Amino acid sequence: MNRGLYSRIYICQNSLVVFGVFTSLFLILNMLRFIRNYFLSFFLSVFFIACHSDNDKAEARTPPPPSPHFHDTPKKGTAAPLAYDTTEPQIKDIIGRLDDYYRSQSRAGFNGSVLVGYKGKVIYERYYGYANHEQHMPLQSNSACQLASISKTFTGAAILYLYEKKYLDINDPVQNYIKDFPYQGVTLKMLLSHRSGVPDYTKWVPNYDHDTKTPIDNEKMLEMMAKYKPGLEFRPGSRFKYCNTNFAILARVIEVVSQMDYRAFMKKYIFDPLNMSNTFVYDPAKGLPITATISYKNNWVREPDMFADGVYGDKGIYSTVEDMYRWDQSFYENKLLNNQTIELAYGPCSFEKPGIKNYGLGWRMLCYADGGKIIYHNGWWHGNNTSFYRFIKDNFTIIVLGNKHNNNIYHQAPAIFSIIKGAAPAGGFDADE
Repeated sequence: MNRGLYSRIYICQNSLVVFGVFTSLFLILNMLRFIRNYFLSFFLSVFFIACHSDNDKAEARTPPPPSPHFHDTPKKGTAAPLAYDTTEPQIKDIIGRLDDYYRSQSRAGFNGSVLVGYKGKVIYERYYGYANHEQHMPLQSNSACQLASISKTFTGAAILYLYEKKYLDINDPVQNYIKDFPYQGVTLKMLLSHRSGVPDYTKWVPNYDHDTKTPIDNEKMLEMMAKYKPGLEFRPGSRFKYCNTNFAILARVIEVVSQMDYRAFMKKYIFDPLNMSNTFVYDPAKGLPITATISYKNNWVREPDMFADGVYGDKGIYSTVEDMYRWDQSFYENKLLNNQTIELAYGPCSFEKPGIKNYGLGWRMLCYADGGKIIYHNGWWHGNNTSFYRFIKDNFTIIVLGNKHNNNIYHQAPAIFSIIKGAAPAGGFDADE
């Protein structure tokens, strides 16, 4: 090999050595920089944490859970008229016999509205007597009547609507929604099923407020309950006892969750979507519209308002038989609630006493041994006696709304059933409010 070749090899070897040295230095410098930054970050973190209070650290570790804000869009109502079936010969015969029956009831003092529906169609609708006796104003299709305790079916359904939409949980204690509620262990479901043990406000409020003529509202009633803490009637959940307070409390829960007035909520999310144009929640401060019925004693003396007339949810909804049939049919068509929620509402909740009578979530029911079931609710407030029977299997409905006190109204449903079905109901009916 010649000298020039050796020189070139030597230069290449030296170049590789120099390159290796510089590469090693570069790597060492980068490693030192990484170690410096790591320790600097570590000490800064320690310093930052040490300079914050324990309370700040606790808040950072446990953020408050998100709470769903009510923002539901109501369904749009349709103004479709009710369907009628009154021309078939068999239906005409039924209408004739019902007319005979109600002529006798009218002579005996019945003053009210009647509607019978079958398979989604109205087969009988009549109006007997006066909406306003003093002005000789007859009852007609837009004459809204105080539903009394049938109002509970609406309040219960509104709670279940919020439950279905996941804005509340019916298994939650009331104190989750009403902070100063004085009784622990009472859940929304216990209120819905009348198993709460809370005392009836219509009985204890007069013990603390001697002005029994001026209407109070739900908020005032609950303020009194928190202040005076009237005793529970039994351990919550241990048994059934029908109590108006339950549904007055539920109406307030609806307001808390929706951030809306009960009256506004019911109109926007139930009455309007179901085209119940003659249905409303009574407000003593505004009085009744001219088309609404007056409540009378059985001698045609007007029933005056009193302290409980400002409380709603347990009563206070005015409606017509036509609007009530729209309410009835909405459950078959799932216009408000889905089937799973409806079945929850229709499920019996109390089994302490034998017999067919039971209560679900806002509905009374008769449960027969063969699996048959009648879903219903009666009502009584002042001069208003009301009856709402739903034979779910046949889509058969009886609605009677009276505005002149008459306990015979509670015995009309079995008579109507017998006329239409040709036989008396197998297990009897119920005359309880």
